[in-house]
Amino acid sequence: MGDDGVELPVFDLSVDLYSAWNSRLDDLGLQRTGVTVRGEDDNPISPDSAVRARGVESNKRALDCCHAAGCTHMLGPFHSALGLFSGQGPTDDEWKWGVDSMREVAEHAAQAGVTLGMEAVNRFECYFVNTHADVARFAREVNHPNCRVMYDTFHANIEEKSVPEAIRACADVLCHVHISENDRSTPGQGSVRWTETFDTLKEINYDGWLMIEAFGLALPELAAATKIWRRMFESEQQLAADGLAFMQTQVAERW
Repeated sequence: MGDDGVELPVFDLSVDLYSAWNSRLDDLGLQRTGVTVRGEDDNPISPDSAVRARGVESNKRALDCCHAAGCTHMLGPFHSALGLFSGQGPTDDEWKWGVDSMREVAEHAAQAGVTLGMEAVNRFECYFVNTHADVARFAREVNHPNCRVMYDTFHANIEEKSVPEAIRACADVLCHVHISENDRSTPGQGSVRWTETFDTLKEINYDGWLMIEAFGLALPELAAATKIWRRMFESEQQLAADGLAFMQTQVAERW
């Protein structure tokens, strides 16, 4: 279709599986990034030090999978447990535990040759970092060249008052962008503020990945986690073709 690369879900932490995908994607001429998440049992900000240690090890294992697959980046909300809530915002202790955990993960990322791109996630899925200013501050405190952040248009559509200010707030640590519609369907067919998004990405001279993120029903566990109960597009092929055309048009108008 003309894509430069794909994003791999790194949920099954089997290095052999991703080694096999490495050669397959090389044959197809596709570059790749990876996306992963952490849960309650391996939460890097847990008050239980043993759980935090499992979180660090899970993130390291996911990095090993990314390395095996030839991924340039590991993206996602792997800073804390997705879908787990305390009833309040992050505490000072949780923030410190998160920074300490991520610094260790970033060291492993450097050895694996992979860049971390941490994701700010809306308040209905996460309480640790909800805005792009939050996740950028977190990355700056980790203070490691392999620890950066990504921008996600779906979460920004929920949490940010100003798209331009949200992008500018993380510009100095930005390494990846998810192009995701407000209902997780085909980019360009919903209500995300696309003109502001692409205008500001051009303004900050962003030149990294623009990666479609849309959710279907092919992975039942992911569909359940992202609350996808109905088909959001005609087919995966339609989504890929129309989403790519939309991104190419936006880029051609500006870059």
